[in-house]
This record gives sequence, structure tokens and C-alpha cells, in this order.
Amino acid sequence: MKVRLFEIFTSIEGEGILYGTKTLFVRLAGCPFTCFYCDTKESLPLDSGTEYSLEEATQLIDSNLKNQTYKVNFTGGDPLIQHEAVALLAKHVQDKKIPTYLESSCFDIDRFNHVLPFIDIVKIEFKTKDSEFVDSKHYEKLIGHTLKCLESSMKSKKTTYIKIVVSSKTQPNEFKKLVKEIFDIVSNDDISGFIIQPTYGISEPSLDLLLELYDLVYPHYVDVKVVPQLHKFIGAP
Repeated sequence: MKVRLFEIFTSIEGEGILYGTKTLFVRLAGCPFTCFYCDTKESLPLDSGTEYSLEEATQLIDSNLKNQTYKVNFTGGDPLIQHEAVALLAKHVQDKKIPTYLESSCFDIDRFNHVLPFIDIVKIEFKTKDSEFVDSKHYEKLIGHTLKCLESSMKSKKTTYIKIVVSSKTQPNEFKKLVKEIFDIVSNDDISGFIIQPTYGISEPSLDLLLELYDLVYPHYVDVKVVPQLHKFIGAP
């Protein structure tokens, strides 16, 4: 089996509930989606990065692991594009007793379930319609898969949290509908966090909008947080 990796590097986690932790990032090549705010567009083509054998890729991970690394983050692109390789790489990391972390839009329940046994921490990213994630014709189907992935992750007792990127384009009524769909299947005790992440440098949302979106989540989950991308402010990759 081969795997296409765009880059591997150690940095500070800049997003989500584990921001600030020392992390080895394994960025896989390939993503079929078109979010307008994507900050890793160079990794989206399926032929980007470099192709490695699984043995070469595990050696690359080992050689880049630094002391006191908190976790290994499989990101992209979208790592579920190469789900079989991700499962094997994540198992290799788990064997080293280092937590594994999946960062994905979770667009396919079968691919997700293949990877899940080898992942310790799951960030499930729900896309809003205004993200230009996909065309409106396919949006509901893919969000349906994301909801199924959320449910599967909870049943497996994985550390699971939700992230939604918002921008000045985000419509509160659409956001409210998405939040309701999420909390129709989860409760406060099921997830480890709910992060509203404002876009950075493009269509940035106003404070008033962020507060309005916060207020839509709060009745369902009081620990909701608005967390910008930390790494953007400290000059980290």
C-alpha cells in the first residue's frame, strides 16, 4: 500500500479543545471539497505531496517524533480520502502509546468506522452551507454522514468534540438548524467540547455575529467556546 503525504511537522496545536499542545502533524494529501476559507489549499489535489510506502511513512513519523509530544494529528486535506493508510499509520502510533487524533469533516461513515478503532481523539467538523463545502444538491447527504460519524464516535466512547467554522457569510437560521440536528443525537455528557471557530483573514465574522451563534449553542451545551486559530497569532504552521 502507498500513501501520499503532503508534510509532517511538529508544532503547537492551534485549534479546538487541545489548543496549545505539542503535536506532530501528519498532513495527508487530497480533499474533494471546496471550502472558501481553506488555509491548506496546496494539499487539496489528490496528487499533491509525495508518495511513500507504508514502511517509509512510518519511518518518517518515527524520525519526526520529538520528546514530550502530546499527540499525533492526522489531518489534510481530509485524511479519510486515504482511510486505509491512516488506519495503519494510526495503529503504528498507538503502539508507541501516543494518543492519535483525527481531524476530518467525516464525510463517509464507512471510511470513518474503518479508521475509528485506531483513533483516540476525534474532532468532527460540521460544515455550514455558506462554507461552499459542496454544492447544495449534495450538502444534506454529506452532513448526514457527519452526523452518523458523530454517533459512531460517541458509541465507541472516544474523546469526541465538534467544531464549526463560521464567517461573515454564516446565516444564523442555517446554523441553528445544524445545531439542532447535532443535539437531536447528542447530549452534554456525550461530547468533550463544542468549538465555534471564526475564519481568519477572509470574511471574518463580527463580534455580534459570534455572540449570536454562541447563544444558539448555549441552551444545548453550556461549555461552548469561540476559539480562533492560535497558530495564526504565534506564527506557527
